[in-house]
Amino acid sequence: MAAGRGGGAPVRGLVDGILGVSPALAYTLVALLVFAEDALFIGFVIPGETAAVLGGVVASRGQVQLGVMMGLVVLAAIIGDSVGYEVGKHMGPRLLENRFLLRHRDNLDKAQDFLRRRGGSAVFLGRFVALFRALMPALAGVSGMHYPRFLAFNAAGGLIWGAGFVLLGYLAGNSYGAVAKAAGEDVTAAVVVIGLVAVVIWRVRRARSRKRQPSSPPPTQS
Repeated sequence: MAAGRGGGAPVRGLVDGILGVSPALAYTLVALLVFAEDALFIGFVIPGETAAVLGGVVASRGQVQLGVMMGLVVLAAIIGDSVGYEVGKHMGPRLLENRFLLRHRDNLDKAQDFLRRRGGSAVFLGRFVALFRALMPALAGVSGMHYPRFLAFNAAGGLIWGAGFVLLGYLAGNSYGAVAKAAGEDVTAAVVVIGLVAVVIWRVRRARSRKRQPSSPPPTQS
């Protein structure tokens, strides 16, 4: 899971700095941090869950609306991943030779292997692992995964991840430092479990609905 990069001190500094800005700027800053994590690979420096928790904390102070912040974070996560996908699709294997990415060769190899084994599920699950989250969209594009398939898993992961971590920050309030530290550990694991349960329920319901659909009658002979 996400390492302890999203510790309390960075979050505390971000919160203290953002409390004095206007609501519009607060929305913009949080959304940009989440967007840029995968679109621009800054997830290696600032994990997106830190920004998402930050958005919830700011909402708990009454500076912004919780529902709006949730929506923006979810949207930024989905769009950011989609941009990362397009970067990988257009650059192809050349992207994997980027000097910056080569510094993270071990994580890159692990992410590629995970994507080969799990396909679309890797896109969903990768959303909850910080270093995989920064790499998986681009790797999906490089691999040639069809965008509609990518988008389905990306949107499901972005919805659960974004809403979950913003709500976490909102409920934490003044305890945001401890929560941000835990976000890379037990909290992320809990969000993954919730997401997996949601996916299983969705697949079971879809399978049942298909069984209920009557098969088309055989053609009549003239």
